[in-house]
Amino acid sequence: MTKRFGALLANDRIDLVVEPGEIHCLLGENGAGKSTLMNMLYGLLQPDEGEVRLNGAPLTCHSPGDAIAAGIGMVHQHFMLVPVFTVAENIMLGREPTKGFAMLDRGAARREVRALSERYGLPVNPDALVSNLSVGEQQRVEILKALANNVEVLILDEPTAVLTPQEIDELIDVLRGIAANGTSIIFISHKLKEVTRIADRITVIRRGAVVGTVEPSTPETELAELMVGRSVQLVVSKTAAEPTGPELVVTDLTLVDAAGSVVVDDVSFHVDGGEIVGIAGVVGNGQSELVNALLGLQPPVRGSITVGGKELVGEPPRRHLSAGIGYVPEDRSHDGFIGTFSVAENLVLDLIDRPEFSRNGVLSPAAVQRNAEHRIEEFDIRTQSVAAPMRALSGGNQQKVVLAREMSRPLEVLIAGQPTRGLDVGSIEFVHKRIVAERDRGTAVLIVSSELDEIYALSDRIIVMFRGRIVGVVGPETPRDQLGLMMAGGGDA
Repeated sequence: MTKRFGALLANDRIDLVVEPGEIHCLLGENGAGKSTLMNMLYGLLQPDEGEVRLNGAPLTCHSPGDAIAAGIGMVHQHFMLVPVFTVAENIMLGREPTKGFAMLDRGAARREVRALSERYGLPVNPDALVSNLSVGEQQRVEILKALANNVEVLILDEPTAVLTPQEIDELIDVLRGIAANGTSIIFISHKLKEVTRIADRITVIRRGAVVGTVEPSTPETELAELMVGRSVQLVVSKTAAEPTGPELVVTDLTLVDAAGSVVVDDVSFHVDGGEIVGIAGVVGNGQSELVNALLGLQPPVRGSITVGGKELVGEPPRRHLSAGIGYVPEDRSHDGFIGTFSVAENLVLDLIDRPEFSRNGVLSPAAVQRNAEHRIEEFDIRTQSVAAPMRALSGGNQQKVVLAREMSRPLEVLIAGQPTRGLDVGSIEFVHKRIVAERDRGTAVLIVSSELDEIYALSDRIIVMFRGRIVGVVGPETPRDQLGLMMAGGGDA
């Protein structure tokens, strides 16, 4: 299979064979061409050269409808659900059961969804609104939606990018059960630990071409080298922190949600200049709301937030940023960039009032372009041009743009939510080095991550949150089982 976009060769004569009942992992960096290949298989793109054969017979898909009719289903990295519809309405969308004169048979829809749910071990409530579901529950709905069409081949594009460790374990068990029933699964990922856990075979793609098909017993260092084309340091290298005193200080902070429920309960902590503090906790225990308050996006009921001794509670987000806070949001597509703006424009979104980019309110396009060219090279951002819209970039490259923007100015405090979500091993290595370098420059760094490996690798101190409260502050030498117990609300804080 070959696919070009102008001068960019996205897929270069790729061969891939997937056996019945096999979980075949497609491993590669962001921008390597994994999703392009799968989009051709699913009918979203047409190949320039090559062919697809299903059960030995040639297959041409001009649209996803053709692929679905042939028995191919796909779960995309960014969910394709209608938030205001129920679970049953989403799963049955396009093939709704009817009764009488074109009346929707909601009872039949519920029964079919319950049967699917029980058959595949994916518990869902057919009547729940998708907008009220957790990310993990939405993932289940997406998979059931694909399986409802009796697929022979199920494609999952980065299915674990937004899941917690517990949800990932559940998903792997479910996929093994689906494969055991004869369905072929193509699992796209850049996470080495996941593919070695779930794969029957692994095909590695680098810069649009297959560089090898290997067994899951292959050492992670070899897989990383195949992905990136060089040896990769999988362990963060850093010296001991040299704290310079409290830079970010949070005192007695309490936050409530729209329903009036307490989501952050009397939280106090500090982050010194020259140290990295990681916040560990199962997603949904107040971490996101805490970060929003630190940025001035959610006003607290009471409490204090200071940076360099300056009180920020009650100030707008612009004042928080001008106080020296850099912010990498956990949901880049919602909070980190504007998809219709160019890469160059997104690299200066919160910098346009600086004299190097504008004078008297007039933006300098030449300065914006020079900045973009420099950041694209520095952060290895894969894009066709600085003028390309952000929505055209892969998820990992979108994250690199956000990181490049926030790390390209002097900071007092760097707050990063899920800083390497969606990044491959080469990019993770680079981001971790930049975060450590930021610490070594004297910046106070606060990391919120659902990846415990990342928390352990980067943190000089670890704050554990449960149900909106801090249940302990520990060192990175703390055993994983003890930290896990604290994250679940138990253990000796």
